[in-house]
Amino acid sequence: MRDLISNNPHWSRTHLSKELCIIWDWRNQRGQLKDMACRLLLRKLDESGYIQLPKPLHSGNNANRHKHIQPVLHSKAPISSKLKELIPLDVRLVQGGYELELFKYLLSSYHYLGWSGPVGEHLKYLMVDNKERPLACLMFSSAAWKIEARDSYIGWNANTRETKLAYICNNNRYLILPWIEVKYLASHILGLISRRISGDWEKKYNHPLYMLETFVEDNRFKGTCYKAANWKYLGKTKGRGRYDRYTQCNLAIKSVLVQPLDSQFRRKLCEQ
Repeated sequence: MRDLISNNPHWSRTHLSKELCIIWDWRNQRGQLKDMACRLLLRKLDESGYIQLPKPLHSGNNANRHKHIQPVLHSKAPISSKLKELIPLDVRLVQGGYELELFKYLLSSYHYLGWSGPVGEHLKYLMVDNKERPLACLMFSSAAWKIEARDSYIGWNANTRETKLAYICNNNRYLILPWIEVKYLASHILGLISRRISGDWEKKYNHPLYMLETFVEDNRFKGTCYKAANWKYLGKTKGRGRYDRYTQCNLAIKSVLVQPLDSQFRRKLCEQ
């Protein structure tokens, strides 16, 4: 990396990341370069002082680009009716236009983690009731690289995990809008999503999903809706981040929950 940067001082960060992907043959299931994932790796190494990247060409290329999201007009009228009065719910796959702007604004305004642009394979869902009122937002992204409780539950080794990790995705955002108080709604939504997400994923990325995962911060939530939707509790994280290489446990401890989507998930995730 250092040689590539020093020998090509006029290359942008994007040019560098794409060239590295070509050198490493770093591609997704569709054969596309994993440019965004590589750029994230480069930024982490730059922040840690291992390499020195060129300055970004545009201010929009840094992490601050998600901090200024334009407000989107939406109703805040309280909804406290029974679930049967709202169904059938409309599960909308968010791709662009008004729904994407609304999705980003709702997460940035009402979710404690805010909106963060996903890297790699991902899907975004907006849940709407039978009166066209938004109820919830969900986002699914690439699975965590290494989780002891999950990996032990699946029973795979490091090599198999590396090749099959793409068949798991992480529910990294779930927001029921704060003015919604409907019993059983959250678990009902999870059930709807689990029955269709593999098909949606395969249409977009040419491969199915065999399992979902999520991490629930113990000091904030109990994960009740996941358990009610038959997600399986596996244990706790160790408070280490994706890039922690020195066992500096300084992140919140989280409960690990998974939802198998295929009765043969272990065989399919472990086979060579």
